Amino acid sequence: MINRSRTFLGLAGAMILAAVLTAPDIAQAQRAAAGPPDWPCVQRLIPDLAWSAMWTGPSIDELDRPWWSDPEVGRTVRLAGSRATPHDEAISTVRAFVGEIGDDNREERLTLLFSGLFENISRERTRIIEAILRYSRGQVDRLERLGEIVDDLEVARTDPDADAARIEALESALHWERRVFKDRQSSLRVLCVQPYLLEERLSRMVQAIQSEL
Repeated sequence: MINRSRTFLGLAGAMILAAVLTAPDIAQAQRAAAGPPDWPCVQRLIPDLAWSAMWTGPSIDELDRPWWSDPEVGRTVRLAGSRATPHDEAISTVRAFVGEIGDDNREERLTLLFSGLFENISRERTRIIEAILRYSRGQVDRLERLGEIVDDLEVARTDPDADAARIEALESALHWERRVFKDRQSSLRVLCVQPYLLEERLSRMVQAIQSEL
């Protein structure tokens, strides 16, 4: 158990505190976001998207066939729904399909397209949210490790018989653990934006589809 009253005492403790304050404030993010206690992002967590909240066309639950049964719809979904496809290119792909589709089964095919895009992007969004949570838990563990190093370093510094080599090793470990923690916090900020970007991407695609319904 880490002695929290000592963790941030002294010079080493101040270094840890500085590392945390220069990264996103996890506690503040938790207060700002609605989600589990280990949700680290300032952005509000919406675990699952509801298709009915963004789609005013026919119900996708009442479709008689899956979206991938239509080869052209399938190709469009896989290209536009892939994160590897640049945002503008994905939107253009959807608009091109919508513009070229004929009158036969038009409403059904547009609904199939939405169904596929919603399914693919929702699945990718869920995967990213799970990755964020794993990442956050890893950062908590790393912070625990930092606290342990601070405790050991403070004990060594107050021991008149302490081994100078051990103190140097602890200081080095503290430096590198702090550096890795800060680097990973920067990466976490980038990761936190991804669910929102996917929602925006899907929203623009839906607008392009519904404008032709």
